[in-house]
Amino acid sequence: MFGRKRLIILTMTTVLLASLIAGCSSNETKNGQPSNAEPNSGAPAETANQEPIENEIVDIEFWIGNTGFKGIDKGSPEYNLLAEQTGVGIITPYVEWNGGTDYLNALNVKIASGEIPNLFAPWNGNEAELAKNGALADLTDLLPKYAPNLWKLIPESAWNIVKANDPTGKGRIYWVPGVNTYEKTTGLIRKDWLDKLGLPMPKTQEEYVNVLKAFKEKDPNGNGKADEIPTGGRAEARWMDHLFDMYGVAISEGYPEWDVYEGELTYSAVTPNMKDALAFISKLYKEKLLDQETFLNDKAAWDGKIDAGLVGNYYHWGQASFEHTSKIEQATGVKADYSVLPVIEAPGYEGKGFITTKQVGLPQYVVSAKQDEKQLMASLKFLNALADQSKWFDLYMGVEGMHHQVVDGKKVLLPEDKSTQQLKGANVWDQFGTTDFQERLLLDNATPENKWQYEQSIRNMKELQPFVKVIGGNGLPASVYDDYPDIKNRTLWNEYATKIIIGTYPIEKFDEFVEKWNKSGGEEVTKKAREWYAKVGK
Repeated sequence: MFGRKRLIILTMTTVLLASLIAGCSSNETKNGQPSNAEPNSGAPAETANQEPIENEIVDIEFWIGNTGFKGIDKGSPEYNLLAEQTGVGIITPYVEWNGGTDYLNALNVKIASGEIPNLFAPWNGNEAELAKNGALADLTDLLPKYAPNLWKLIPESAWNIVKANDPTGKGRIYWVPGVNTYEKTTGLIRKDWLDKLGLPMPKTQEEYVNVLKAFKEKDPNGNGKADEIPTGGRAEARWMDHLFDMYGVAISEGYPEWDVYEGELTYSAVTPNMKDALAFISKLYKEKLLDQETFLNDKAAWDGKIDAGLVGNYYHWGQASFEHTSKIEQATGVKADYSVLPVIEAPGYEGKGFITTKQVGLPQYVVSAKQDEKQLMASLKFLNALADQSKWFDLYMGVEGMHHQVVDGKKVLLPEDKSTQQLKGANVWDQFGTTDFQERLLLDNATPENKWQYEQSIRNMKELQPFVKVIGGNGLPASVYDDYPDIKNRTLWNEYATKIIIGTYPIEKFDEFVEKWNKSGGEEVTKKAREWYAKVGK
């Protein structure tokens, strides 16, 4: 995914990080431990009996993904809001997300320079190497004492998986996991187009293909341009999971996942299910029922096509459909109805399709072990405040005048404007929230004019849940890919999936892919994944 540049940066990070950790002091650290000591099992020596200073605002540097909003500077409106709500000063420099690529590269450079952020979101498994190198604080004993809200919010079963995934092998906690209390992603289809064309919601593959053909040929937009795009996705076959789901392929946002096939935990990319899915998708591409620019689309390009009212069927967050319907209405005047597309019944796979979910999500937060006591306590204090559900609504609504306005005594979100709005420094409701809380957020932001959009999103959020399955790879650590970066980054998968779908390769080349994948480390990765699966008692 990230290519040669990323590998060079990761190598540089590892080398410089090791040098940083080993060279901080040739004698002792500030806490009186040798610089080559094992990571602390609890609070630093000077912190063990030190309680947070309630009224002191301590600044910390906090890195999370940003899709184009302004960063958070000291004394800025979002900084002040977070200081008021959490008692911590949050400084978040602007770092472009770009699907995680730019963020990871910038984060690795930051770490390699010896300036590791106090608190940050890891990405693509880099937390494992950082933990092994002693760069991350051991949170096992710190969280129950200094962040009890967070400790209680996350189920014990999730913490047990985090301990099982400890890259040091000691059963410790080095990161805070996301916890999916409900699945958010689903296929979404223009039901208003179906109604206009007199078509029922498709349930079988034959019905689905007929719908896509009708979208392409019968001008459901009614503009006479025949510019409708039946379905599609993004580069690297991302965000088109609905086309894989029907074949029982475990896949998340376009990334193949691990599930139980024929009684054993197996990478879905190398299964017969995947082969059949790719054969079907390649037919859609050949018949121009799949966006011909799918493998050129980045997020902005694909979102732009949806927002222009051109896309009949896409895959993303069901509860966020209002973001597109509002823009479609602005662009075309049409009140689009994006409804949940049921998991389609494919021939030979009837009853086997599902939407992939993992209850234990990716690591969301890690805390630097290389910070002074005040900043460490501030990092923990911030995490504790984020898990206080009484604060979620105000944090979500953001700054008055920037993110929301007050209308008749009620906070109402303002339209998204990345040129003027700062990043909201907390989005814990996405990582730990519930459908009830999400429903409240949506309805509280509704006005008489746009209430239909939010009601649609609530409907979609609820209707997708019966199609969800928790896969066998729930909580699988990224460490299974250690020493095999190309497999971790899906390099071979991206090449073969792309070429098979666009017709450069025949479907028979899939068997060649499986053989190469196994020989290039897939067999070893599979062995480690199955050992983990047995260890966690599944």
